[in-house]
Amino acid sequence: MNNSLKGSVPTDREVILGILNNSADTLNKLYKAYFAMVLQFILNNNGDEDDAKDVYQEAIIILYNKIKEGNFELSSKLKTYIYSVCRRIWLKKLSQRSKKTGNITDYEDVFAVEEDVEQHEEKDLQFVKMQSALDHLGEPCKTIIQDFYIHSLSMQDICEKFGYTNTDNAKTQKYKCLQRLKKIFFQP
Repeated sequence: MNNSLKGSVPTDREVILGILNNSADTLNKLYKAYFAMVLQFILNNNGDEDDAKDVYQEAIIILYNKIKEGNFELSSKLKTYIYSVCRRIWLKKLSQRSKKTGNITDYEDVFAVEEDVEQHEEKDLQFVKMQSALDHLGEPCKTIIQDFYIHSLSMQDICEKFGYTNTDNAKTQKYKCLQRLKKIFFQP
């Protein structure tokens, strides 16, 4: 047995080699590795655990078959690839359900189904980087930026919350905070 597969999440290379070598251990680890991520996505989008198991199973079969065909090229992290395949499968199922039930909600408007995998991964990285930049920003800037851009507080609300004499002072402070955030975010 390959010692490098002892960890709970196999590397992308180990998964591909494991599938090529018919390793049941690799498949078991792969099933466990990313199911929670897919379950969370499906629970957040009108599904239940059984739906998540079905979708995940289908995605793993697609991955397995592609690798076995020998023409599989991984252009992103395996985790992102699996997420993207599960997302497509689930949105297709939702779309079929809405046609059957006469539900007018068009899920394809909510999620761009053909979103590029690399683009999705890049957004994740940018989000993590922005969160880190916000954490380094310090107070009161972090709270002002979050209040305005995330919690949609008005400048008047921010002015009152932080005790500024008027909204112009609050706007000036927000501008200074944004400049500092940009510096932190864009530093190499």
